[in-house]
Order: sequence, then structure tokens, then C-alpha cells
Amino acid sequence: MDTASKVERQHRARRGAMSLAEFCERYSIGRTKAYEELHAGRLRARKCGARTIITEDEAEDWLQGLPKASRSESAA
Repeated sequence: MDTASKVERQHRARRGAMSLAEFCERYSIGRTKAYEELHAGRLRARKCGARTIITEDEAEDWLQGLPKASRSESAA
């Protein structure tokens, strides 16, 4: 269920992947929360030696899988 535009998919294909630190910065979550999401299976990653790599597609799938905030939550 990829709702990304053709241009966005092409951009992601060129970029490819990011480190866990880049993922956390880009999606404004902490490292601990990112590892919680990985361990729960909601976020998927690859390993390259000691590095944890998250592809653009996996990051966007994770984001799209998050529940939408209610009006009261988004006002806070």
C-alpha cells in the first residue's frame, strides 16, 4: 500500500538507505523508541557489520503504519 508519488519513489530509490541515527533525526524519534519499534517488528532494518541500516521504503512503510492522531492529540 504505497501512496508515494512517482517522483517521491524515484527520489527514495536514489537515496536508498539511512543509518539508525539518520532515521531518528529525520522522523524525530529517539534511539530507544526506534529500537522498540524494531524489536516489535513494526520497523524493519538491515545489518551491515555493526551498523543498522533502514531503507527509505521501510521507513515510509513504518510511518504510514502509525495510527493517525486524534484532534485532541494533535492540538497538544
